[in-house]
Amino acid sequence: MGLLARIRKEWFIIGIVVVILSAKLQPSVGVKGGPLKPEVTVAYVAVSLIFFNSGLSLKTEELTSALLHVRLHLFVQSFTLVFFPLAVWLLLRVLALTAIDQWLLRGLQTVSCMPPPVSSAVILTKAVGGNEAAAIFNSAFGSFLGIIVTPVLLLLFLGSSSSVPFSSIFSQLFMTVVVPLILGQVCRSFLRECLERRKPPFGTVSSAVLLMIIYTTFCDTFSNPNIELDPTSLLLVVLIIFSLQVSFMLLTFAFSTRSGSGFSPADTVAIVFCSTHKSLTLGIPMLKIVFEGYEHLSLISVPLLIYHPAQILLGSILVPTIRSWMTSRQKAVKLSTLQPI
Repeated sequence: MGLLARIRKEWFIIGIVVVILSAKLQPSVGVKGGPLKPEVTVAYVAVSLIFFNSGLSLKTEELTSALLHVRLHLFVQSFTLVFFPLAVWLLLRVLALTAIDQWLLRGLQTVSCMPPPVSSAVILTKAVGGNEAAAIFNSAFGSFLGIIVTPVLLLLFLGSSSSVPFSSIFSQLFMTVVVPLILGQVCRSFLRECLERRKPPFGTVSSAVLLMIIYTTFCDTFSNPNIELDPTSLLLVVLIIFSLQVSFMLLTFAFSTRSGSGFSPADTVAIVFCSTHKSLTLGIPMLKIVFEGYEHLSLISVPLLIYHPAQILLGSILVPTIRSWMTSRQKAVKLSTLQPI
């Protein structure tokens, strides 16, 4: 793959690095009260645009075929929104005894509270040849569920570090998340044929807006001289994130392939990706709302910024291996059904 093609493919990851460096060089542009006016353009316009875009792109009309697979959906949502946060909370009780930066550790807890992503789990499940309908359902349903569950989990595990009262947090969530999402779905019902024909770049639009949110978040950090990022802590957090992903993928794989689980090999693929992936697109705007005005917000956001590319990288590396396993398992199942009794 040529350099230009690689840049096109990884433009979002490169964009994250560029906006963080830009925020470091000129933080005054994106701070509250600065030229970008993030208190309006980000807190309301950018966040609303992301969720309106999500509403337009979510293909809820395709979910009926996967709706009846209740055990699979219950497992995925319970794992990602109950077991994952609790397991990380217990791990952090141990890691709190180490010298790792406490704000980065809190960031790991925020990662655990996030819903599954709208795109990456579906893309990887499709690449392997797994149960794509189940992956679409759990990504979409998890996104809707996350609007309610994720803020509650964040407040439960971390408390509100903002001076803004809970009622204001949830009213802003309703106006900038729920309303745009519903409006997007309503517009989709009228524009479905046009959207299917033209295939607008929904992912690109959301990613571009997300870069603006990340930029202003780090502008706040770099404009505060009291905040420093410890390189050793950062490296340890990267290792912890990869370890968590591998461990949870193995755990979901072991559970869904045990005898009597009732899950097919294709189901297992969807379970492994949907249960362990976390949404950056929905996560960063929610953190921005729940922890509005909090000086350590960018440090808390760092683990989520690492987790996103890490899950795509790890998933992409494992695609051939998982595809090979699934094909062999499906052949074995087919042969066993053909054998005479």
